[in-house]
Order: sequence, then C-alpha cells, then structure tokens
Amino acid sequence: MNTTTPRPVRNDHTIIRVLAALLERLEHSGRTVDAQQYRTVVLRLTDALKTAEPGDGLRAVLDGCPAAGALYENIHYAHAGLCRSGLDTALTAERQARQWIDRAKSMSAGPVSPSAGPVARAVDLQQRIDPSA
Repeated sequence: MNTTTPRPVRNDHTIIRVLAALLERLEHSGRTVDAQQYRTVVLRLTDALKTAEPGDGLRAVLDGCPAAGALYENIHYAHAGLCRSGLDTALTAERQARQWIDRAKSMSAGPVSPSAGPVARAVDLQQRIDPSA
C-alpha cells in the first residue's frame, strides 16, 4: 500500500526570502556561477514555494525577487497560467498575435509557387507580413 505524507504548509516566508535573495544574486552575478550551486538553490526554492501559503508576505517576496516570481509562476502554471504576469501585457500580446494571424490569413498567394519548399514559402510570407524584415 502506498502512503503519502502531506507536506506542511508554511506561513513563515523566511526560507523563501533567503533563497530568493540568493537566487537573485546568482542571476545577477558578474562572475561565473557554479551550475551545481545554482541548481541546488533553485531546487530548494522550488520545494519551499510548493508548500508556501499564498498571501501578502509571499507576494512581497516574489515582487522583490523577479527570478523567484518567475519560478513560482512556472511551478503553478498548470493551475493558474501566468498568474504573476500583468494582465495588460498578456492582453496586448494576445491582440498583437491575433492581428498578425489575421493579417497572414488575409494575404493572397504571392510570387512563390505552391510547389516551392517550406523555407521559401515561409520567407515569402515573412516578407509580405513585415516588408522591413
């Protein structure tokens, strides 16, 4: 019989704050960072974030440490999507993507023949969508 032991939910964000600050220092270090050290910090922070209780304290840590915020978002992506990304930014990106898709769909067949290879068709489409490219 398989049994699982529940992980305790932590309200104290001290561990997360320390690991997040360390991750920020590693991210912005001007020197080469040891890969094993980086991996260890990320794995420990991941474990801490998985058991952290959401709230103002956690939000403050994640807002102050963008790398930890991105990690938190990646951990919870399956349930919450890009929950920490600004709605305006996401909406603007979605609208822009929709415009590009509609624009590509509306273009008539150009000088590249249907028998041309996929690279030639892609290059032609890119040039018709954005002539400055």
